[in-house]
Amino acid sequence: MTAPLIQISDVSKRYDDGPPALDSLTLRIDTGEAVAVLGASGSGKSTLLNLIAGLDRPTAGSVTVDGVRVDGLGEAASAKYRRARIGMVFQFFNLVDDLTVHDNVLLPAQLAGVPRSEATARADELLERLGVRRHAKAFPGRLSGGERQRVAVARALMNRPSLLLADEPTGALDTASGREVRDLLTALHREGQTLVLVTHDVTLAQECATRTLELVDGRLSRDVRHGLAEKASTVGGAR
Repeated sequence: MTAPLIQISDVSKRYDDGPPALDSLTLRIDTGEAVAVLGASGSGKSTLLNLIAGLDRPTAGSVTVDGVRVDGLGEAASAKYRRARIGMVFQFFNLVDDLTVHDNVLLPAQLAGVPRSEATARADELLERLGVRRHAKAFPGRLSGGERQRVAVARALMNRPSLLLADEPTGALDTASGREVRDLLTALHREGQTLVLVTHDVTLAQECATRTLELVDGRLSRDVRHGLAEKASTVGGAR
């Protein structure tokens, strides 16, 4: 059996003296999976995502991603790990308002020390592929919510991460924009991108994920594997 992309082993996370945000969680996620993590507010979804991203550390247990013991990394090594292996998409986009769309997408490559010509070519490719190249010189505030989320996805893919993490990627979008982002994520997974999505959006989970996890009070209460419905996706030329 090949090694998992993500191995969560007996992980617990406590904040102060309250109940555990995660409670003795063990979980394996393989390369190529699209996993949706569901649960009520306070169930531990965002905590799980933060531990995988190296933004937080467990109180107990271990987190290994793509062969890296994430829970043992220092601050500098953790930042390097995220630049090299993780792409992150947030509910409210987290774009830099005073940078153009093109410069927002370039940012991860610049931080990673990628040569300017190579990074520019990659940014142009992603903006074209995701259907927002015409906005390259615009500032994020001029774009619709769906367009901003497409730019955020382009930025997340800039350094060709082995894992794309998305925290409520449709949560701030209207119905039409949410549909566009769902189609985009589905297309990316069909191309082989491993996804972990934290969401309240049941439709997102049904349409994008090959596996659904449900957390209740920091514990895994449901783990269901299922196939994606066969359908063509033409959004942004992302196929």
